[in-house]
Amino acid sequence: MLDLWYKSAVIYCVDVETYMDGNGDGVGDFEGLLGRLDYLAGLGITCIWLMPFYPTPNRDNGYDVTDYYSVDPRLGTLGDFVEFLRQARDRGIRVIVDLVINHTSTDHPWFQAACADPQSKYRNYYVWSEEKPADAEEGIIFPGYQESTWTYSEKAEAYYFHRFYHHQADLNIANPELREEFCKIMGFWLELGISGFRVDAAPFLIELKGIEQQADVAEPYEYLKQMRDFLSWRRGDAIILAEANVAMENVPHYFGQGEKLQMLFNFIVNQYLMLAFARKSAAPLIEGLNAPPEIPDTGQWAYFVRNHDELSLDKLSKAEQEEILTQFEQDKAQVWIYDRGLRRRFPPLVQNDPKRIRLAYSLMFTMPGTPVLKAGEEIGMGDDLSLEQRKSIRTPMQWSNESNGGFSTAPAEKLIRPVIDTGPYGYHQLNVVKQQKASDSLLNWMERAIRTHKECPELGWGHWKILKADSPGVLALQYRWRNGTLVTLHNLAAEDCTTKLTLEDSSENHWTDLFGDQSYEPITQPQQGIPLAGYGYRWLRIGRKRL
Repeated sequence: MLDLWYKSAVIYCVDVETYMDGNGDGVGDFEGLLGRLDYLAGLGITCIWLMPFYPTPNRDNGYDVTDYYSVDPRLGTLGDFVEFLRQARDRGIRVIVDLVINHTSTDHPWFQAACADPQSKYRNYYVWSEEKPADAEEGIIFPGYQESTWTYSEKAEAYYFHRFYHHQADLNIANPELREEFCKIMGFWLELGISGFRVDAAPFLIELKGIEQQADVAEPYEYLKQMRDFLSWRRGDAIILAEANVAMENVPHYFGQGEKLQMLFNFIVNQYLMLAFARKSAAPLIEGLNAPPEIPDTGQWAYFVRNHDELSLDKLSKAEQEEILTQFEQDKAQVWIYDRGLRRRFPPLVQNDPKRIRLAYSLMFTMPGTPVLKAGEEIGMGDDLSLEQRKSIRTPMQWSNESNGGFSTAPAEKLIRPVIDTGPYGYHQLNVVKQQKASDSLLNWMERAIRTHKECPELGWGHWKILKADSPGVLALQYRWRNGTLVTLHNLAAEDCTTKLTLEDSSENHWTDLFGDQSYEPITQPQQGIPLAGYGYRWLRIGRKRL
């Protein structure tokens, strides 16, 4: 019997190096993370997603890996990692880790061996060309920061392909030996006790640009099934959560009939969520929810407000992108990056309006799938636009009003990245300790939202549909699972409203408020309309009244 634990999970994304410094050297580590497990258990999360923690020259936030079988010495040892897993498990928290399968650092021993000896088996681990291909300037991921997708190696006397930065050489996924190596890598971490992987840049495992020998990949998506087969064979309940910001017609290739990946991030809903906030209308969000095709029962969407990258708006039109910038009052020259997105966290986009911040996360928790939080979102952290590119949203966690926000006892100049120390998002004003003491804080709100979400299995497991509401700002969703019926209402408009819904079964006439932006009068006659405040929300259970 399949264990679909991810259907009711609450996932929390951690970058170890910026979370908590346990040894005072200015870099977060597993010792520090271990000391915060009780905090995470109290918050209510059920799964930690670890961003790359492997050895790395750290030119791209750890996504430039030099050893897939170890822990970066700055962050600790394998022993520290295993102890972290054990203590997380003791608290009922699963762990998934990033699997960076698209590329390695050019400092990786594989690449160094490939450059040194054309006859080495590692030569075919990468993608080469004797001449610079004519399309070398096409498909650049980081326009403005990356000039080509092919770079010449003097040592190898050939050009190597890199979808991302020149220091990240793409791997030749068509090579059976490399695939076997990644099975060993997956098996290694599964044996240590993780519950699965978040696969970075999944679409580029399919788009095998530059690879001429593709005899083994006549059907590129078959590799996803091979990964899933190995995963399920080694550990039946392990999952793959893929980063795949793809066109909707390609989504079925990733899920298959349930035999490929279990989870995808829902980028399309995230982008339409931003448009809905900009317009203060539910219509864009309804369009986003209706965009994806039907997925298998074992499949699941992962929903988020912000992740660790830019806030991609690439699936929206240029006019819609400009509309978001205008309505959020953003300076394009400061915040627009890679010609596709915003390098801001969410609170600064809505001028730190607590009502709209809570509305956004209430929406995330009540989407038909699994919610994913990035560390710091639970306290409403901001960003530092003085930092380059995406580092603006990757500042250290703010624990207290002590030096360095309680992240590290090291001198400020030794920190892996500067903490935010001024303005409304500075650690003196915004930190965990302060919010733990304030009953009306965002942190305490998040704890209640997560607890209520866990009490509503319909959200992760149920069949859902969009209900017709007569207020243009209101998104109304209905969930049914087993004997439970749940309705969630969110008003994206600033004005109060009383919205009428079209429900199929009026016999279930007992409505119970589970969670909301304020205390509302009990609903006794829903056909006359349900009140909602501006930027308000209500999670409602419907059923026959129990005696």
